[in-house]
Amino acid sequence: MEGFQATPDDGGIAKRLWVKFKNESLCALYTPFVVCLASGTLDSKSFLHCISQDVYFLQAFAHAYELAEDYADDDEDKEAIRVMRKRVLRKLKDQDDLVREWGFELPEVSTCDSATVRYTDFLLATAAGKVEGEKGRGKIVTPFEKTRLAAYALSAIAPCMRLYSFLSKEIQAVLVPEESTNIYERWIDCLCSESFEANASRIEDLLDKLSVTLTGEELDVVEKLYHQAMKLELEFIAAQPITQSTITPISQVQEPAGCNLTLFCDFDMTCSAVDSSALLADVAIIAAAKTDLEDCESPYVHISAADLRATWSNLSSKYIEEYEQCIESIRPSETVGRFDYEGLCKALVQLSDFESRANDMVVHSGVLRGLSQEDIKRVGEHLIFQNGCKNVLQEILGRENMHADVHILSYCWSGDLIRSAFSSGMLVSAYCLIMHFIEFYIFRLGIIS
Repeated sequence: MEGFQATPDDGGIAKRLWVKFKNESLCALYTPFVVCLASGTLDSKSFLHCISQDVYFLQAFAHAYELAEDYADDDEDKEAIRVMRKRVLRKLKDQDDLVREWGFELPEVSTCDSATVRYTDFLLATAAGKVEGEKGRGKIVTPFEKTRLAAYALSAIAPCMRLYSFLSKEIQAVLVPEESTNIYERWIDCLCSESFEANASRIEDLLDKLSVTLTGEELDVVEKLYHQAMKLELEFIAAQPITQSTITPISQVQEPAGCNLTLFCDFDMTCSAVDSSALLADVAIIAAAKTDLEDCESPYVHISAADLRATWSNLSSKYIEEYEQCIESIRPSETVGRFDYEGLCKALVQLSDFESRANDMVVHSGVLRGLSQEDIKRVGEHLIFQNGCKNVLQEILGRENMHADVHILSYCWSGDLIRSAFSSGMLVSAYCLIMHFIEFYIFRLGIIS
């Protein structure tokens, strides 16, 4: 990693690091826990379990601030850290009352989750100066070196505060005040409050101040610690147990307690980096070109490679034009106030009918005649996947503690192509996947087997 140097016009290091890693925080927005929380459907036991972990976080914050105060050389910095520690201790003392204000009662007994332990252990080790990979570890002599450790401690706290401020504001933005019946609204409002934002900003401002005298290498360490703290906090959110079934996008492999995962994934241009239908057409055109040269006998009327290429081009253009028309015809003319499930079902039927008609046009065109089953399998074996796609599916299907059903959805014309694509170089058999596709039978396509 290159030295992380400040520039005059890009703000302090805390702001720059948040901007750099903000995209990773988006993962938390689509975890089952946050989705259920935002919708107000989260089981209260799940919410209270999460809130019960606050005591362990706050205790770790208080101790980290105590160490950071001792490290700080400037009296003003010491006082700022002391005030932060007092706020944490006051919140620890008032935690039960705060939760009652939100309309809940904390359980009498709680246990510290493994995800909580991973973060608090990391924070306390960082605050104690046990920073992995840092040069000169253990040699703390000058005030500047002590200041460095104070900055390290704050770099492990700052992203947590900023993350919760960000998530709560994102949730609040989709709530309609006059219609909201979300039982967690008071908690969300608390995290969106000016006082919470002020606390998050104070930590970031002090981190900026303490980092001014750091070297490029030390700023690199600050960045690594900030990023690690962010990842551990995201893991904590992803690990929160929920009791209800939830539909969410998947951005990372999550394993909350008792997880049953049903994953639906598109194939073309989602798993694959290219359109498999176009690849099949290319192979058919190449096969036709060979036939042109060899003048082979065929039970079908021969179509030259040039004619096939022109036909496929026309079909592609026609498909794009009619697809856009189809989408335009089913898109509501006015903004929909509420989720319309029946309307969505009707729209999907219309879209399915369009895809069926488009596929029939390909069948009748004869473009794919001459393809053998081996040709199709070879296309699948050499299909290029989007970066990380196979790794995510392998990790999901390979987990022993997770029951996962993975459904692959595609308008691709061949199950053999899809199975071949997933089996090629994959540790998990493609037959572990549940395929949904439009299978064109050999006799319909006129494929020579």
